[in-house]
Amino acid sequence: MRTTESSGLIRITRGLECRFQTNNELLFRFALKFWTALMKISRRFAFLLSIAIFFQCSLCKNASAEWIWIEGETPLSESINPHPWYNDVDRSLLSGGKMLSHFDDNVEGQATYSVNVDAEGSYELWLRCNPILSHLKLKINDAPEFDVELQNNKQGEVNVAADKKPDLRFLAWVHVGKLPLHAGKNTIRFRMTSEKHHHGYLDCFVFTNESFSPRGILKPDEIETKGELDSQWYSFKPNPIADQECQFSLRHLNETVAGENGPVTVVDGKFRLGGTNEPVRFWGVNGPPHELTGESLKSCAELLSRYGVNLVRIHGAVFDEQGMVDDAKVAHIHEVVAAMKAEGIYTHLSIYFPLWFKPAPNHPWLVGYDGATPPFAALFFNKSFQDQYRNWVKLILTSPSETGVRLIDEPAVFGIEIQNEDSLFFWTFDEKNIPEPQLRIMQSSFGDYLKSKHGSIENAFKAWNARPNPNDAVEEGRISFRPIWNLFNERTPRDLATAQYLFSVQAAFYSDTKKFIEELGFQGLIHASNWTTASPERLGTLEKLSYFSGDFIDRHGYFDSSLRGDFSAWSIREGHTFMDRSALRFDPAEPSKPKVFNHPVMDVRYNNKPSMISETTFNRPNRFRSEAPIYFAAYGALQDSDAIIHFAFDGANWETKPQYWVQPWTLASPAMLGQFPAAALIYRQGLVETGYEVVSVRLSTTDLGELKPTPVPQDASFDELRQADVPKQQVGLKDEQRIDPLVHYVGKTSVTISSDASQIESNIPSNSIDRKRQIVMSSTGQLRLDYGRGILRIDAKRTQGISGSLKEVGQFSLKNLDAQTDMELAHIILTSLDEKPIASSSRLLLQVMTEERPSGFETEPVGESGRRIVALGNDPWLVKRISGTLSIKRSDAATLRVKPLAQNGAIDESQSEMAATKFDLLPETNYYLIE
Repeated sequence: MRTTESSGLIRITRGLECRFQTNNELLFRFALKFWTALMKISRRFAFLLSIAIFFQCSLCKNASAEWIWIEGETPLSESINPHPWYNDVDRSLLSGGKMLSHFDDNVEGQATYSVNVDAEGSYELWLRCNPILSHLKLKINDAPEFDVELQNNKQGEVNVAADKKPDLRFLAWVHVGKLPLHAGKNTIRFRMTSEKHHHGYLDCFVFTNESFSPRGILKPDEIETKGELDSQWYSFKPNPIADQECQFSLRHLNETVAGENGPVTVVDGKFRLGGTNEPVRFWGVNGPPHELTGESLKSCAELLSRYGVNLVRIHGAVFDEQGMVDDAKVAHIHEVVAAMKAEGIYTHLSIYFPLWFKPAPNHPWLVGYDGATPPFAALFFNKSFQDQYRNWVKLILTSPSETGVRLIDEPAVFGIEIQNEDSLFFWTFDEKNIPEPQLRIMQSSFGDYLKSKHGSIENAFKAWNARPNPNDAVEEGRISFRPIWNLFNERTPRDLATAQYLFSVQAAFYSDTKKFIEELGFQGLIHASNWTTASPERLGTLEKLSYFSGDFIDRHGYFDSSLRGDFSAWSIREGHTFMDRSALRFDPAEPSKPKVFNHPVMDVRYNNKPSMISETTFNRPNRFRSEAPIYFAAYGALQDSDAIIHFAFDGANWETKPQYWVQPWTLASPAMLGQFPAAALIYRQGLVETGYEVVSVRLSTTDLGELKPTPVPQDASFDELRQADVPKQQVGLKDEQRIDPLVHYVGKTSVTISSDASQIESNIPSNSIDRKRQIVMSSTGQLRLDYGRGILRIDAKRTQGISGSLKEVGQFSLKNLDAQTDMELAHIILTSLDEKPIASSSRLLLQVMTEERPSGFETEPVGESGRRIVALGNDPWLVKRISGTLSIKRSDAATLRVKPLAQNGAIDESQSEMAATKFDLLPETNYYLIE
């Protein structure tokens, strides 16, 4: 029974077309026809009969599902004070075009509603209200009043301000939980008690005893009928599930609890599980969502472990605008560590990024800033800032949780990152970006360095055969810094001395800070940073060398969609333009340009230290985004990368917009998290074998000091956020001076830095890179990339499949799998679940994905090959329908049964089993269990 309540009076939601259980439907339809006929005789009699029919149906529905929708603007009684500015909203975003709104500096808002239910029981309550700096109290009948948790489990957050300014005017669905209602009339009272203006919105709320996934202003029956605009797509929103019901759950790959035998260590260049010396690869996410606490956080940890995650990177500031540690944020880190630990997931801490901190004018230990400028480079030079930073680290690691646990003693803490994305060799290190008081500190430090090395500053200029620059203040002992571009392009004696000085400052800071953290007693791993440089060829390896005091080498890289428009660095908005780019084809970021052989998956191992990429993803919107998980897994395994951490797990409920803005990086989507099961297996268990070492480079420290180029640069793969820091013109190596970057798709590549002379050893198989046919074969023979057409074939013992533009292939045959399909873009992966080869496995996972988009997402052509966003769309995610025929090639294929799974991995009881000898892919099924 579906009803809508208004002012305490019930009306049937869809008139007299309300749906009932099958045994009541014929009775109701008969009564409806009878009622229509009687209307011609007597309207009064018809009215009385309709009431009788309603009560008969109410009696019938006790055993069936029910939802009751209540409009916020129709209370039985209220005490509210609307405000013109707060009420200036886009009413097309409101249920019924109206809502209850209160905004008053002195008086709380209050509203009381009456809800009638036929059967006593527990009902889920969902509210569509304002979650921004808002407090809401709720009282049901005679039960005690309680606070509604507005940040946990909020979904579909939307800016409703008429002018679209990001202020207080937002709405979101909030899941309150199960609440008891008694049969008949129930009284529901809300109080708006926000600290600022007692403000609050109440658009509508729903009581339900059936599954409900909110979607804007649509009622449950409207979601069912309006959820699909295009017959080529289907909706994707997995229902919650117990782990034991999920047939592809990878929880067993994790330890019972993270760190059960001690902290993660590094031995012989590999991460090892504590106490076991067992090598481990980390398949992780940046997350969890910051707002999750309590049961919601635990559910998120269960979800992540089920999908193969064994590391989360907590990436966020722990300090306020004044640079003081926020105790609540430290307490939340403790809660996250505990929740993840229980699911065998380790936690990595990233606590400082210059973009999070914009020192106010007259700041006590960062003088000269204006409240709008981040302190890039300052941490390397400013001793007072370093002391404050180390105090942050000490408080985080040594402050006990409510249970008395300190992070410094917690083996489930994988490690800590000293700082995120800052370097003295990047474009942000420019005197124009640094306030004068801080610049004086830096220039004086350079002067002291030259005095120590040459005896005096004057002697340094003599050694350089140069005269002071206009910005130098020799008499004050201050020497200025030439722009980075001049540094790596002109490479004068002064430039080389500057580079050597900057390296010494950066390396010493990381070494000293690591020593400080170790002396606190921290047992986890410590690494320096993860950033790129203005010249990967001439400065990149110097940057990596400055990290060598750390336990491993980290980096970042994104594959973006050339998103352009206001605020496109961190959000997707209507009017923005983008390009659909295939990484499998090495599509350029600009139309009509040559292919770009640069991708974040390309890995290099330095001095046999473990290699992590702690931020990476394929940004959206991009219809080729679904290439990402299998791409990272296959080539990460081939190159023996040690950790791949996907950015960013910003919502745990499969929402297209987990935050109030649409992010380019959202992971809980069908194309990304939806493909983690097979991808995590491939990567973590090494189902694609590690390749040979095809290139080994030895670089001398002398050559690095002279800024000589490396033949294997790790080029920057920026997202839009940091691309803004890069000048329009850059000068790098000529192509003939580089080793072919496609070697990363053949096998492993290593760099060793030492005092020995530079040398290159190459062991690239002669038939592995075919530039003419545009094909690259891995040294193991298990991966074949046809980058001309954008197709990746995987043919290994325990995993086989094909990924990319499959319409170009039509039919394909692998060792144990034949397929035929006309899908334009798809990823079909067959993987063993029982550690046996596919040829003898008794339990297999078949995973199929196409491409994704939000419901209602609309674009139009712009330029040569770009798209302009017309409508952002909303929940749920949509997936392109699937088609094709598969055959498992085994002698016992006739005995194998193919069982379709639901989107959450449970057995789909609505679908019949099929024979593995030959079966059709179902149009809306992404997973199959074959056993």
